[in-house]
Amino acid sequence: MTLPASLPVPRTPDPAAAPPLTWGVLAPGGIAATFVESAQRFTRQEFVAVGSRSTERAEAFAARYAIPAAHGSYEAMLADDAVQAVYVASPHSEHHVQTLLAIEAGKHVLVEKAFTRNAAEARELVAAAGAAGVTLMEAMWTRFMPRADVVRQLLAEGALGELEVVFADHGQPLTHVPRLVDPALAGGALLDLGIYPLSYAVFVLGLPGRVQAIGDLTDAGVDRQAAIVLDGFADHPHARAVLHTTLAARTPTTASINGSLARIELDADFYNPGTVRLVDATGEVAWPGDGQVGHQAMCHEAAHFAQLVADGQSESPLLPLAETVAILEVMDEIRAQVGVRYPGE
Repeated sequence: MTLPASLPVPRTPDPAAAPPLTWGVLAPGGIAATFVESAQRFTRQEFVAVGSRSTERAEAFAARYAIPAAHGSYEAMLADDAVQAVYVASPHSEHHVQTLLAIEAGKHVLVEKAFTRNAAEARELVAAAGAAGVTLMEAMWTRFMPRADVVRQLLAEGALGELEVVFADHGQPLTHVPRLVDPALAGGALLDLGIYPLSYAVFVLGLPGRVQAIGDLTDAGVDRQAAIVLDGFADHPHARAVLHTTLAARTPTTASINGSLARIELDADFYNPGTVRLVDATGEVAWPGDGQVGHQAMCHEAAHFAQLVADGQSESPLLPLAETVAILEVMDEIRAQVGVRYPGE
């Protein structure tokens, strides 16, 4: 193999080119603030309403981001005719009920990852969105940024040869965060952190035929740590994905895609904007990144979603709803093997 002089140029559209939607923000917490900041800086999306169980929180968020309407209930925001699309940013435990309310109100919905607690809830949302004729998408922002498209093109070109193994991990010391250790809020490492390496492995290899997981639990009964091996990929019969997530330590949070001819290396944090390196026995060549850092790249999912709505598309070709559901089926199996069960399941 001869390394190319340069890596592919990402085909990701300029987020400012996407037609504006009018958005309502459901649950104005930290991730909602990050999403709004990115979209307001890099896109033409318009935030017209925010809804919270607390009028004071809604008003404070609206004032901070110059959003004209603040509603003291989710139902009131969803009744706001100015809102075309809703960004659901609540804890995982609330995604199913709140997204269903938004769909029933006729809104297009972008749901923060992980999409729901489990695959059964996800299937119900997909069916409801189909019946209502609205656009629905999981906000797995990594899929939509330029870094991912460089990798996508290298894989399509067969630059790595036969794929053999994907390594990816994500660990942060977060056991002190009440939400993440509360079973009632669907806490645990997997849904909050492990979704990143798992979704990335599926992005690269497709869906696995077999899932093997070990881990341990917090005193409250959510997954503190999990090590996962996936295999049985239809298009890559010899490949494995070796993944890890933990709430108890800051891990490298890197990823690599390793093939018979070369490998792709993604430095920390692999799910963020950053470089892409193609490495073989003779050396390496890199794509330097697009200049964005961290969660600034959430603008790409906002723009992609707005374009889907403008084009009359019910789901994303970059992250189809069937794939979101199938990833949750894998997560259900991981939780079953590790021993995590949420209230009401």
